[in-house]
Amino acid sequence: MKERPILFNSEMVQAILSGRKTQTRRIIKLDHERGFQNPVVRGRAGEVSSVEFGLSHMLCPLGQPGDQLWVRETWQGPLVDYDEAYSMFKDPKPYQKVENCVYRADGGPCPEFTDADDDLRQGWRPSIHMPRWASRINLLITGVRVERLNDISQEDAKSEGCCYGRGGGVPDLAVSPADHFPTLWESIYGIKSWAANPWVWVIEFERVAPAGEQT
Repeated sequence: MKERPILFNSEMVQAILSGRKTQTRRIIKLDHERGFQNPVVRGRAGEVSSVEFGLSHMLCPLGQPGDQLWVRETWQGPLVDYDEAYSMFKDPKPYQKVENCVYRADGGPCPEFTDADDDLRQGWRPSIHMPRWASRINLLITGVRVERLNDISQEDAKSEGCCYGRGGGVPDLAVSPADHFPTLWESIYGIKSWAANPWVWVIEFERVAPAGEQT
């Protein structure tokens, strides 16, 4: 079993924590003639051979069924009471625990804290900088396949965390999960990214307890 990090924005973290999100789609990087040993798809631009479809779980850079992912999200920490701050600055390792962190997806205010120079600071740390010890969400990969982005089904859109309507409030049955997904995708990857219809890895997962912990 291999373990790799994966980035999610706060909206998607909320969907994972609520149990609504059990899939993610990531764009395949087409790279002509680099070979099977790289996490790429060979062939002419925009094409995927039937051989690679069969080997998709072996080629996916995020892993294959049975591997685990640990989620990187916007966060801050470790944060401790003021009377423990000096000890933490001397040796931060004992304080590097999930329980000493706050996470933007939880909806709390932007954290304030005092740094090593006794200056008051405020702000979140970007998800890309999250170390392994600060991650609170572990995902077990249960399936990997390859498909075109626009081929997403209604059920898969729900598994991506989409619901009827475009967010909170009373559900709007006129806006289905599959209607919502293109808007969600473009909010992450930019305008026209849905129309580009790239090949994507479809990664199915379930949330699991970190190694050594009971569910």
